[in-house]
Amino acid sequence: MSSSETTNHKTIRAWAESRGGRPSVIRTRGKGGVLRIDFGEKEEDLDEISWEEFFKIFDENKLAFLYQDKTKDGETSRFNKFIER
Repeated sequence: MSSSETTNHKTIRAWAESRGGRPSVIRTRGKGGVLRIDFGEKEEDLDEISWEEFFKIFDENKLAFLYQDKTKDGETSRFNKFIER
């Protein structure tokens, strides 16, 4: 299936939450860290953060959200990636 791209905060949050995703970050030097959506069991290297902090980092780094709604088999997809606007 094809993927979509957005910078809309409500769209990103709704997509993530509908799949059980939580806003997370890998802490680095610089502008807040590397954003991730964490699904299922918490990954050790990810720090869960608020949606407010998540979107602050998202906007400061001028990111866009690339995502897929369905897999080629029609299943719900969790594919996502943060890209430069």
